[in-house]
Amino acid sequence: MIPRRTLLLLLLLLLGIPVSATAQKGTIKIAVQAPLSGEQAALGEHIKLGAQLAVEEGAKSFKSLGYDLVFVPYDDQAKPEVGVANARNLVADPDVLVLVGHFNSGVALPASEVYKDAMLAMVSPANTATEITDRGYANVNRVCGRDDVQGPVGARFAAQDLKLKSVYIIHDKTLYGQGVADNFRNEAKKLGLNVLGYDGTEERANFAPMIIPLKAKNPDLVYFGGIYHQGGLLLKQMREKGVKAAFMGPDGLDSSEMVKIAGQHVTGSYYTTVAGPPDAYPETAAFAKKFKQRFGKEVESFAMYGYDAAQVGIKAVEETLKANGGKKPSRGEVSAAVRKLKNFRGVTGEISFDNKGDPVKAKYFVLQFEKRNYPGKVVKVIEQQAPQAKKS
Repeated sequence: MIPRRTLLLLLLLLLGIPVSATAQKGTIKIAVQAPLSGEQAALGEHIKLGAQLAVEEGAKSFKSLGYDLVFVPYDDQAKPEVGVANARNLVADPDVLVLVGHFNSGVALPASEVYKDAMLAMVSPANTATEITDRGYANVNRVCGRDDVQGPVGARFAAQDLKLKSVYIIHDKTLYGQGVADNFRNEAKKLGLNVLGYDGTEERANFAPMIIPLKAKNPDLVYFGGIYHQGGLLLKQMREKGVKAAFMGPDGLDSSEMVKIAGQHVTGSYYTTVAGPPDAYPETAAFAKKFKQRFGKEVESFAMYGYDAAQVGIKAVEETLKANGGKKPSRGEVSAAVRKLKNFRGVTGEISFDNKGDPVKAKYFVLQFEKRNYPGKVVKVIEQQAPQAKKS
């Protein structure tokens, strides 16, 4: 008896259908979760576009291995409950083998609990909260730095480079914003900076009730832990009310939207970031060009990190596929391959992970908005190893 598969192949040949069309073994999906709507969409959109470009570039090699590589974007709206609901939908789809995301640590933390239970590889382009990797989950990684380094980098720059003596700290009450503000405050105190105030706010429109007592204390620096949609407005209203203190924040201010919101008042302000501007990396000129050709817009910092995070996941899937003789890998196999990746050359530099999923070494940048345009000018770069895991 002739096997059914042989009969099927003969029938396809007789009908003139290429046999190669039957060689496809299935679909592999690379998903992204980031805020694609709402106040933080500008940053989330660049993460999405960077990851999308990586998937589009990888599709050809996957086709040769018998798989369609598909990009699946999810809008987490910067809301934990939405991120978790999306995460449940993602893990329910067996074709999803890598998740690139999130932008907000407060969304990533609960969503990653869902990924952990399914062993879905998570490669974050932007989450800086220490808790993301300090839990030691085998499937959770990031290609960026951490707040317990970024915060102190800002404090040291304020005390040692700017020679400032006092600071008033404000944060947005989120896991990210308060986390980086706490780390800034702790280092500032060690360096002898006088912390004149420490406030949290969820205000979106009128910061006058905070600015009035802040102005009365006359700090040398105002440090804001949070995102540009609040930080830009806080800076604008501070200047309008005559506060002349220097202004600094973390990578939540690393967006062209910061300039749009603060306007002329952005000039002179500082921000630290784990994602340097395109001209900070020798590999990014070609990337910026193809990004512009593909999407019709200038690349921003987190697009490069979205691209590298996706590239890391794609490389891990590809290596596992080849090791399996073309058989579709399990999520656990992909997660293990991501963690084992060594000296992967991305557009932001070489990427290797330590045993908890942090990059072995990460760069931290201090930039200043010298003019009313984005990005700011790099005034300092620090490369530092991630802190060791704390013993429980």
